[in-house]
Amino acid sequence: MKYSIVYDRGRVLRVRCGDYAFTKTQGYGISAELSALPYVESAEANFRSGSILVTYAKGSRKDVLRYISRLDRRHLPEAEVPALAAADDKFKSDLCGIVGRKILMRFLPLPVRNVITAVKALKYVIKGLDSFLRMDITVDILDGTAIGVSVLRKDFGTASSVMFLLSLSELLEDYTRQRAKLALTEQLALNIDNVWKVTEGEPVSVPFSSIEVGDRVIVYAGNIIPFDGTVTDSEAMVNQATMTGESEPVNKKPGDSVFAGTTVEAGKLEVQVRELSDSSRLQNIIKLIDESENLKAGIQSKAERLADSIVPYSFLGFAAAWLLTGNLRTATSVLMVDFSCAIKLSTPISVISAMREAAEYNIAVKGGKYLEAAAKADAIVFDKTGTLTQASPKVTDIVPFNGFERDYVLRTAACLEEHFPHSVATAVVNKAKEEDLCHEEEHAEVEYLVAHGIVTSYSGKRAIIGSAHFVFEDENIEVTEEQKEIIAEKSVGNSSIFLAVGGVLVGMLVIEDPVRTEAKDIITRLHKAGITKICMLTGDTESAAKRAADSLGIDTYVAQVLPEHKSDYVKKLKSEGCTVIMVGDGINDTPALAAADVSVAMSDSSDIAREVADITLGNRSLADLVTLRVISERLMERISANYRFIVAFNASLIILGAAGVIPAGTSALLHNGSTMLIAAKSMTPLIRKK
Repeated sequence: MKYSIVYDRGRVLRVRCGDYAFTKTQGYGISAELSALPYVESAEANFRSGSILVTYAKGSRKDVLRYISRLDRRHLPEAEVPALAAADDKFKSDLCGIVGRKILMRFLPLPVRNVITAVKALKYVIKGLDSFLRMDITVDILDGTAIGVSVLRKDFGTASSVMFLLSLSELLEDYTRQRAKLALTEQLALNIDNVWKVTEGEPVSVPFSSIEVGDRVIVYAGNIIPFDGTVTDSEAMVNQATMTGESEPVNKKPGDSVFAGTTVEAGKLEVQVRELSDSSRLQNIIKLIDESENLKAGIQSKAERLADSIVPYSFLGFAAAWLLTGNLRTATSVLMVDFSCAIKLSTPISVISAMREAAEYNIAVKGGKYLEAAAKADAIVFDKTGTLTQASPKVTDIVPFNGFERDYVLRTAACLEEHFPHSVATAVVNKAKEEDLCHEEEHAEVEYLVAHGIVTSYSGKRAIIGSAHFVFEDENIEVTEEQKEIIAEKSVGNSSIFLAVGGVLVGMLVIEDPVRTEAKDIITRLHKAGITKICMLTGDTESAAKRAADSLGIDTYVAQVLPEHKSDYVKKLKSEGCTVIMVGDGINDTPALAAADVSVAMSDSSDIAREVADITLGNRSLADLVTLRVISERLMERISANYRFIVAFNASLIILGAAGVIPAGTSALLHNGSTMLIAAKSMTPLIRKK
């Protein structure tokens, strides 16, 4: 493709290929291909100007130009327009349309302009009357009355200006909401690589993309249901909170419908796939986020109630000004100004913009109330494994007992663990793969006991694998003093799981899971950010827990804790007056996640943890917790600052209007202009990117 270089400085290059040298979809295709190249940091192709802007790695200028030169106009790459880009384009188009119509009106004869203004005013008057008849005293009545009175007084210029500014405000709010929804949609999309497909023999792990409508899949406890479908076999408790908002799991049995994105808490299901797309699930989640009163920030709900309660006083001010001055024009200037409009617009825009900004940092927030709670929080409770640790544990030692062979221990453990979504289970399975220890499916249906272990029948014998508490105390597996010494020696600073078959201890697997490299720094930064209590809860041994807590600078820790105890600890902190953030990643963390004021799941958490959590960190770094805290606190500061400005500025306008200092048109212009500026400011980033 022919081009000319229009900018070439540093590592930034812009070339122009001619107006409309490629279509919009081809422009996105070129951008996508360029961005995928290892030496390109960013790329943007503009189809209107035919330009391509590229930021490249040092020394790669020739490679970029070579790629552009090889582009063939007859076979250009294409890509769908991203949803966010489509929303931006629509906003620009609608904005140009509103401004363009306003400019065009200037060139029409005055009588025609007045007729058009009167016709447009009907929409606002009817909307206000509808609110009045329903006794819903809101800002719609103020807008309808102000515009209606202006038209009756033949003050068409004022009515036209007010409607223009209201149109811009509505467009701005709709665009902000749409962009935030799209950003959240990207965060909440299902991320499943493989599923268990039912075949004539045993279930087989296959790629998610290979499943077709009509196929049957097995969903085990702790796993997310990947498709809309119908239960054909087995029974399970399913958490449907992300679809329906229900707090309690629902029993699902053959014949019942299940939905993509819901999670099996206990049991397992065989599901016949009815629908491959998860778009319906996403729409339900976004609807839940957008409309549920329970998910609104308390400060947002309070602002909306306050705004509506002020409306009647605006009418009292209108009546008082009319009685005192006898001038309807002066009295109308009071109606042109209200606190309600700015408060009700700026607060939700501030909240949803903060949610959008969080999404840009790969943090998915399911409601404004959770940002408010994160700002107020003074205590954080961490689960250790997978949260404070690297979430990539490894089996470092395998110790056979009672005459069993090492390979038998590992092979059998992998056979039992492979069905369950836990980092320790993954470590065991990966270790068996590394050593090429293949296993046959010799067990019956596997039962997963949350925070304890796994129970099944293996080669006709009862087989269990799990924690020391589960194996030795709950299951009463015999362990000798000599074995206890070996276990104590091997467990120092590490975690261990134990395998028993037929009531006999078969062996132990020692698991090492180093703490995250950034964890200590993040703990320090959280303390500085106002978090006064930082606690670590873990099922690990006392020695492993103490070593981790000491190395990280954590205030307190609880070792060998069960899920119900984690939940009890969170409730205890809340009873002491703390606002608690719970950070977890596993099935065993869900009771504590549900008990906290705001729950946070890591990116590599189990499906159920991510679904139950109020906030999900899309990156693997704990630094996102600090980012979340900063966004939350600055959101609350912004809402408070907006509120103070709105009250002071609009009170001044009402006083000046009632005194006859400024006319109604000027009041409307200043009021609506300030509302738009507040809304626009509320959309700006809370964190300045470096």
